[in-house]
Amino acid sequence: MHRSQLVLPRSFLYVPGNKPDLFAKAAAGPADAVILDLEDAVPLGQKDEARKSVRTWLLAEGERLAARSGTTRQEQWVRVNADDFAADLQSVASPALDGIFLAKCGKASVQEAAELLAALAADGRLSPGVSIIGLIEDAAALVDLASITDCERLVSLAVGEVDLMADLRMTRSEASEPALDSIRTRIVIACAAAGLSAPVSPTSTAIRDVDAFELSARKLHDLGFRSRTAIHPSQVPVINRVFTPDAAAVAAAKAVLAGFDGVGGGVIVDAGGRMIDEAVLRSARETVSRASIF
Repeated sequence: MHRSQLVLPRSFLYVPGNKPDLFAKAAAGPADAVILDLEDAVPLGQKDEARKSVRTWLLAEGERLAARSGTTRQEQWVRVNADDFAADLQSVASPALDGIFLAKCGKASVQEAAELLAALAADGRLSPGVSIIGLIEDAAALVDLASITDCERLVSLAVGEVDLMADLRMTRSEASEPALDSIRTRIVIACAAAGLSAPVSPTSTAIRDVDAFELSARKLHDLGFRSRTAIHPSQVPVINRVFTPDAAAVAAAKAVLAGFDGVGGGVIVDAGGRMIDEAVLRSARETVSRASIF
């Protein structure tokens, strides 16, 4: 079943849930969305305190939203644990929450999380449209993509590449890159086939090598991803730049659409000798749409 596709944020910045002093800094930065992290970034002994900090922040954010209704805002997401997501969600439920990243997701956990979100929304503790992005982090999820994407509240998938590679016993190297590209492409295909939004590409630990980070982001964009997670604020401007169509791309897309409209439809050939059909038009429309949003 194909669902209405949301245009997801370009950049998602991870912020450890046990470091509330970083929340405001992240909110003041250029990231389209923050992910308040209750999973890997939080030591087990600090989990309860992290939940309290995230809930306090989200409740305050809800009050700020009410005061500036109608303005563009940064989205608030939370990454929850696969084996304890119910406790995480019960603890941080707030009308300001836009969605959750479900770690190590599988068919059962996605469905259970969706049912809990619906129940919390019915109680007025969440807005009705809180979304799920499922993190593909193990082999079992990789071979069950079709079942996972069959959940109505799931809007897209993301790649937890470090965990996934560990589960597959893969080593990151030049030799393994083609296999990784194949895995990434499978996730892009699964999202497209299910009518989901384009998936969120994996994060990178390349904090200081900006050129390498940008090169990898452009490659992931070309593979079909339209968003990326960041683990450091310095990565966010690169992500926003790569996943926003530039002026030349927008001008070319508008020229394609104008040329097609000028002849009243059908298949045409542009000035460069390229055949323009519905597939090309679909790409041009996406480019113009994303440029208008971002």
